[in-house]
Amino acid sequence: MSETAPTKRLYIKTYGCQMNVYDSERMADVLAPLGYGMTDSPEGADLVVLNTCHIREKATEKVYSELGQLKRLKAEKAGMTIAVAGCVAQAEGEEIMRRQPAVDLVVGPQAYHQLPELIARAHRARGERLAADFAPEEKFDALSTERRPSGVTAFLTVQEGCDKFCTFCVVPYTRGGEWSRPPDAIEAEARGLAEQGVREVTLLGQNVNAYAGEGGLAGLVRRLAKIPGLDRIRYTTSHPRDMDEALIAAHAEVPELMPYLHLPVQAGSDKVLRAMNRAHTAESYVRLIEKIRAARPDIAISGDFIVGFPGERDADFEATLSLVREVGYASAFSFKYSRRPGTPAAAMPGQVAEEVKEERLHRLQNLLDEQQRAFNGAQAGKTLPVLFEKTGRHAGQLIGRSPYLQAVHATAPDRLIGEIVSVRIESSARNSLAGTLALELA
Repeated sequence: MSETAPTKRLYIKTYGCQMNVYDSERMADVLAPLGYGMTDSPEGADLVVLNTCHIREKATEKVYSELGQLKRLKAEKAGMTIAVAGCVAQAEGEEIMRRQPAVDLVVGPQAYHQLPELIARAHRARGERLAADFAPEEKFDALSTERRPSGVTAFLTVQEGCDKFCTFCVVPYTRGGEWSRPPDAIEAEARGLAEQGVREVTLLGQNVNAYAGEGGLAGLVRRLAKIPGLDRIRYTTSHPRDMDEALIAAHAEVPELMPYLHLPVQAGSDKVLRAMNRAHTAESYVRLIEKIRAARPDIAISGDFIVGFPGERDADFEATLSLVREVGYASAFSFKYSRRPGTPAAAMPGQVAEEVKEERLHRLQNLLDEQQRAFNGAQAGKTLPVLFEKTGRHAGQLIGRSPYLQAVHATAPDRLIGEIVSVRIESSARNSLAGTLALELA
């Protein structure tokens, strides 16, 4: 793919999920032929893109705060273009333009392939400042499957949107309904990544295990596992309703599929789960975890939790703590319920006081931290295959990832970056492991 040498500076700030990280990388791809090269600071950039997340209120307000700072930078640099992309752009496009006139264009998550055209229009006469539609197939048809990976791991979007309509979530309104990329296109992109040295891909989707291509997500995993050089496959984020027998079997039978599963439950109270429209119970979730562990005994489970959902009482919260104790998590993300305009939960009675949410979150996170430390501590004395990704902060140190997605630090030569190496784990912390190479190197 031909492209011009970088003559302009592009700064992209990414908020939120891994899919936004993937989208930011693809924005850089579509802008490279226009002469844009990446820079790590907005100061002096010709184009600044904020790729936004709308899941929580704080994330949205951070965007407006950042835009205020960018307005001052723009006043100092003639010709700077400011674009807002992602889910806040989709949900609040008109409001963004009203609140911050310094913004030149707003691009929804299904329209960023139009960035070159939109920038050209904005430079002519501000042009069409708002582009937000729900046509992921058009976006992916317009994007080349050629990528320029920045390391030995990469994200790969295979599914977008959501049809589940959890009452707290804005994703169906900002990303649209569930849509799956054709498996041939996914394989072509994955092969291109592997040919450039990528050893691990993480398959992304708002409901990735709802992937509807031939054979479902299990079939896609088996297909990608045959690609030479692609030694590790992960996927996120999943919904318990879409965790089918074929995918569970793939965890047992496909060695390239890592023994790590992010499977959000959100709450341990059936009353709260019904109010959330999760369409599963705490009991069905626990039984599902048991079935997955029977298929892959060494699997590490990760989850998501929301505390303080409307109507959540003390007994409901205690049910969540009980579920956490029963399942045992290797890692987890937990948040206070955030009221998002336009979602059903925002209008529900029984909104929980902020101080109650704060206290519950503190208790939940203490328990989850305890479990994560215990899981990491249990790795001490084991030898794990580690994919080294980059140099560490200390001289002679490399950082990689275990099969369980833990960061692993070890003294090793730079030539091992991109290699999967046996590391004897000697110590652990909350978020990382430390070890030594299990074999002497020639």
